[in-house]
Amino acid sequence: MTTAVSRVREMLTVLEVCDELGISKSTFYDWRQKKRAPRCIKLPNGDLRVRRSDYEHWLDDHEDAA
Repeated sequence: MTTAVSRVREMLTVLEVCDELGISKSTFYDWRQKKRAPRCIKLPNGDLRVRRSDYEHWLDDHEDAA
């Protein structure tokens, strides 16, 4: 059974994603507007969350094969 605590760990805030990528929030929102950011979930209060799995898939899709 999945607990609420483990589900929270599976979700990242915008700040956590920005910290991991080393980018600013404005860059993240620019990417989001251009549909280049990881897939997001919009919460009822307007905050965004990114599933860890979506973030990992997004990183894989942007890996350079060079």
